[in-house]
Amino acid sequence: MDIKTLMKQAQEVQKKMQKIQDDLALKEFEGVSGAGMVKVFITGAGVAKKIMIDNALMKQEEKEVLEDLIIAAFNDAKNKMDEGSASSIKAATSGMPLPPGFKL
Repeated sequence: MDIKTLMKQAQEVQKKMQKIQDDLALKEFEGVSGAGMVKVFITGAGVAKKIMIDNALMKQEEKEVLEDLIIAAFNDAKNKMDEGSASSIKAATSGMPLPPGFKL
């Protein structure tokens, strides 16, 4: 197998992986704890969209602010994780002759 064929196959795999990631990013997933008293909704990209806390767990006037603060903190941590991951991959692949547009 020559390098040209190998590179073409790698590009095809990369396109398929990107399609899977794009499709996954559009989906929403629900996490539940406390017998349903706390629910977290995230996208397939790992972005928190909504948090629901049962009224029995806290004062009603504090609930919405707390839910919003938790989402903001979660998404801040996710962004920092993404940045750290990208930096690590960039450092690990520096100097490697990857084809244009090739992502790990």
